[in-house]
Amino acid sequence: MSLNSAELVSLFRRELELCQVKPGQTVAVLSEAERRTEYANAFMMAARDLDAQVFNLSLLPGKGAEVLGFSGAAALAGNRPAIEALKSADLVIDLVFLLFSKEQLEIQKAGARILLCVEPPEVLARLFPTPDLRERVEAAERRLANGHELRFTNHAGTDVTYKLGKFPAMCEYGYTDTPGRWDHWPSGFAFTGAGETQVNGRVVMDRGDIIYPFASYVRDPIDFTIRDGRIVDIKGGLDAELLRDYMASYRDPQAYGISHIGWGLNERANWTCHAQGVGGIGMEGRAFYGNVLFSTGPNTELGGANNTACHLDLPMRNCTLYLDDELIVKDGAIVPEDMRVPGR
Repeated sequence: MSLNSAELVSLFRRELELCQVKPGQTVAVLSEAERRTEYANAFMMAARDLDAQVFNLSLLPGKGAEVLGFSGAAALAGNRPAIEALKSADLVIDLVFLLFSKEQLEIQKAGARILLCVEPPEVLARLFPTPDLRERVEAAERRLANGHELRFTNHAGTDVTYKLGKFPAMCEYGYTDTPGRWDHWPSGFAFTGAGETQVNGRVVMDRGDIIYPFASYVRDPIDFTIRDGRIVDIKGGLDAELLRDYMASYRDPQAYGISHIGWGLNERANWTCHAQGVGGIGMEGRAFYGNVLFSTGPNTELGGANNTACHLDLPMRNCTLYLDDELIVKDGAIVPEDMRVPGR
């Protein structure tokens, strides 16, 4: 499904309304020159329709962008006038990908809410956020906030335990209406992290699980051994070899740290998105209903100190997950009633 300019403006206006943009508020659209210009223009027109004050801060791609992959943090790094301008806004629309950067944390601390939006228009429309999704995701966030131990398994041999409590629980449901809060449109999952040395066990990705940033499906199982919060061994076939070489290419010991852990709750997101040729950075694959999202690398968004540029998100199917003594996911099916979609 393609959207014309008027349809895109209408879609973005609905999103800004969910973000509680009111007359007189300031909306800043952060973009990079010649990238997503149609999004920047449509967001500005949508904000103007809501009688908000709006400006577009367009930057040249920064040095180091080739190392950070799709991360746009390098475009803003060290640009004090631009950072101060964004801190003055009520809402920042991030079209460059600031996540995991110290600049984003500074902008949030100033009270600006941030919405990341980089997925294709058809994905934004099909996975448009709803209050129901928010309620179920926030129910998961509350569970994680009160949890002490998370354990997940699968039939391929996974059995890993996270000791929780050091970092806060967070969630993403696709819009933000709270000062200082970040979200990503589209999304639909909750997550937290263990202390840096408090993850132990074995994670075995099975056939059909997804590797990001490769946006590829596992063909042969990948077997991770985790000790004291670090990956100490990766075994398997070609997929394991690719991951070993990819992580080693960063020449950064922090690349092997364990990052966030959580589960997906978006029933409209498709596990098969990449097989269907869906573009973007893969939020659909991260949010699909019942996946366990195992991640490695940076944990700065949770308040941690690991700022490595090497980040892997690894959504896994058919897992079973316990939070303390409560069964949350059973073989890929959501169990608690306040998170479950009727009929799923």
